[in-house]
Amino acid sequence: MINKINKSVLIFCIFAFGFFISNLLRSITATLTPVLSSEFNLSAGNLGLLAGGYFLGFSLMQIPVGMLLDRFGPKKVVGYFLIIAFIGTISFAFAKSFAGLLISRVFIGIGVAACLMGPLTGYRVWFEERYQQRANSWMLMVANFGFVTSTLPVQILLPMIGWRSIFFVIAVLILISIFLILLIIPSWKTKEEINKNNNLENLSHIWKNKFFISLVPLAFFNYGGVQAIQTLWAGPWMLNITGYNPIQSATGLFWINITMLFSFLMWGYFLPKLSSRGIDSMKIVKLGLPISYLVLFLIIIMGDKAGATMFTLYILSSIVISLTQPAIALNFHTRLAGKSLTSFNVFIFSGTFFVQWIIGLIIDFSRNLGANIILSYQISFSIFLFVCVLSYLFFIIVNRNE
Repeated sequence: MINKINKSVLIFCIFAFGFFISNLLRSITATLTPVLSSEFNLSAGNLGLLAGGYFLGFSLMQIPVGMLLDRFGPKKVVGYFLIIAFIGTISFAFAKSFAGLLISRVFIGIGVAACLMGPLTGYRVWFEERYQQRANSWMLMVANFGFVTSTLPVQILLPMIGWRSIFFVIAVLILISIFLILLIIPSWKTKEEINKNNNLENLSHIWKNKFFISLVPLAFFNYGGVQAIQTLWAGPWMLNITGYNPIQSATGLFWINITMLFSFLMWGYFLPKLSSRGIDSMKIVKLGLPISYLVLFLIIIMGDKAGATMFTLYILSSIVISLTQPAIALNFHTRLAGKSLTSFNVFIFSGTFFVQWIIGLIIDFSRNLGANIILSYQISFSIFLFVCVLSYLFFIIVNRNE
């Protein structure tokens, strides 16, 4: 029993290391906003597109990754895909233009596309069902550790070694992750099991599922939007609206992500206990999400008075949206774990790309119409809040009899 527990912990830690790197790469653009904007003369739209390039590459690969995971397993898929992430990271470090940055960013997104879905697919098969939500929450805790590292630590390193050298260091970490995954993570199924699984339900079974459909708008706008704000737009808001300097903004992002790190730690600990008491995770989503909408509304009307504390409250109150991911996996057979998780992830990360980019475009459009910078941000965030509420209402209506 002890050996089994130790092996599970080792598997979790190795996958967590790769996922940490992927989230460091995901959110690092928020901290690098001032230096990249200055060096490459980026507009708000360019900045949103650059940050969203990661999510574009990530979302485009989700369906192929799901099929590959169910067939070949997390070891091969995550390990080999990270080679693409390594190439993209090196390319980003050498980029001399916005186009070079964007293409490299897309390749990074492609390369880390399996860093969460691979482990979750493995956990769905290897771990007991009652620990699925805990494993999911603790992986998201690791994500926030990556976000934390991308803030103040990166800001401190920036004047010492420069942003290009930071990406070289990350590339070395990717190589270490690839080595550990290919060396230690267990292999997947036998050929007989693979052949048997080829005749199982296809993607249409997942995409036509009523519960899956009800969560699609929430995944695209709400879940994707929370990630868009956490990994990008909270930083520019604090810089441009609240009036923070780069160090203050990075410090604000640091404490936002530290708070989320410990929140997911506690969230993962208590979720199995709540489930054992018969508290349904979707009821928590239904009751909890309106609180996040209220906090976002307060951020909008507070304008330049809304700083790191309010964004921490917003992202913290949005934590319930993370329950949708394990709920999707548990709604389907284990042999469809990879396809169901990555199908859902298509909407989360394409939504993050879309929201990151559109928020920037709306800010630029509002500025061109003569609005000041505070009003431009308020207009953009208000539109985002409106579509989140519509997505929530769709989810409630479709599941009203559940």
